[in-house]
Amino acid sequence: MTVRSLALEGCVNFRDLGGYRTADGNQVAWGRLFRADGLHRLSESDHDVLRGLGLRTVVDLRTIDEAVTRGSFPVGAVPVDYHAFPVTDVLPAVEELDAWAQASYVADRYLSMVTDGGPALASAIGVLAGEDALPAVFHCSAGKDRTGVLSALVLGFVGVAGPVIVDDYALSAPAMVNLMAQLELEYPHAVEEIRRHAPAILTVVPETMELFLDRLFARFGSFTGVAEALGVAGKLPALRDALVVPA
Repeated sequence: MTVRSLALEGCVNFRDLGGYRTADGNQVAWGRLFRADGLHRLSESDHDVLRGLGLRTVVDLRTIDEAVTRGSFPVGAVPVDYHAFPVTDVLPAVEELDAWAQASYVADRYLSMVTDGGPALASAIGVLAGEDALPAVFHCSAGKDRTGVLSALVLGFVGVAGPVIVDDYALSAPAMVNLMAQLELEYPHAVEEIRRHAPAILTVVPETMELFLDRLFARFGSFTGVAEALGVAGKLPALRDALVVPA
């Protein structure tokens, strides 16, 4: 039996990207590629789950500061190849957070992650397409923005249709409620501020990904065009071979 969302004690948005159909009638394999929020709070029970997945690779998309202040994946407990590829240098400023509840604004930020954070995304894709890299997980802090962008690219590169990519993005919405509760427990001195910026944390709507894909195709023409711009077109056959199986 395949399960998309994995219940972990220290992680609220850990999901399998398997099962999605591709344009050629095949599908993304289950149990090979996962997306997640922060992986620094994992419990010993979570370690057991991840070892059971046979995890080989972790790609961390967070800023350097996030990794330093919050901690990184516990490679001592779950031996993996760990790669840090910060998609952005800094997190959004506090005065910018309210705008993150607006789909159009967020879609623009997602596009800038591709144009400005292209080298990091290209490096991540190169690692995921590497021999014996899978099973792998890539993550940021909430598992919806930077992770959402890389998920869209990977799924698009292997032939998953736009509407399915949108649906996958929207699955992060319920997890954000749990993330809010987690943040309030982790930062009790900042509960009021966290709640004040709740819309920026909680808002996950299909329109955001739809607008991002529209902007992406307007800029690059297609997923093939994106791959060429990122310099990863040569990696796509290996990525498809690693991820796509008969339906």
